[in-house]
Amino acid sequence: MIFGLLGALVAALAYGGATIVQAIGVARMREAPDGADLITRARFGWLYGVGLALDGVAFLASSGALRTLPLFLVQSVIAGSVAVTAVLAVVVLHAKLTRREIMALVGVGVGLVMLAVCAKEGHATGVPTWLAPAALVVAALLVPFGYAAYRARNSALLAVTAGLGFAGIAIGARILPWDGNVLHTIASWPFWVLIAHGIIAMTAYGFALDAGEATSVAAITFAIETVVPAAIGLALLGDAVRGGTWPLAIAGFVVTLGSCFVLAGQSEPDA
Repeated sequence: MIFGLLGALVAALAYGGATIVQAIGVARMREAPDGADLITRARFGWLYGVGLALDGVAFLASSGALRTLPLFLVQSVIAGSVAVTAVLAVVVLHAKLTRREIMALVGVGVGLVMLAVCAKEGHATGVPTWLAPAALVVAALLVPFGYAAYRARNSALLAVTAGLGFAGIAIGARILPWDGNVLHTIASWPFWVLIAHGIIAMTAYGFALDAGEATSVAAITFAIETVVPAAIGLALLGDAVRGGTWPLAIAGFVVTLGSCFVLAGQSEPDA
């Protein structure tokens, strides 16, 4: 479990840093002259590319964690990346934390410890054969949904699209088969779930940050990417808690997610 938790923590650190860097990159991209071409806009917003690289690191780390840890734990740790974002906002952007936000930071830590104590380690079991194809159907439906949200510049719906995309990534990583043969893995349904949902999630998240405030975008996204996979993992993938720890697990989940919502206000850099 130790290596899985380390992977989840690395993912949280990388995602938390990526949120700050991407939001600054998007803000600076808006400073490009009116009518500027794509290359010019990319030069202004190069930090967004750095954020994408951090997202890549986070994705690899979280995928490794999901091989042995239940979705409700890993996704809760990743949601805790908003605490990393809050701290970075203080250090890098000289933001100020209120007493309420400091308590929320403590809440994230306490909630994650509670979940770690309750989580039962193990690979996904009893995976329904229809789950991965169904996830690909969801990805196909998210494309027109996300495009409509983009045309309307609706940041909330774009954040919903991103959240469902990240949820699909988590589920795909949890059920990804690995027998030592890379070709077998690439040929599997879950691998293409990862690819499809990954493209959708990253694209929608970027457009959501461009269309609205990072505060609300981050809150909506991490709420969906935490709750949806956790429910599917517990219902369909054999994710479980240690005997007699259900009340503690539920309390830890609520405390963590609630604290993350409080901290979401620190995820919006003034750039």
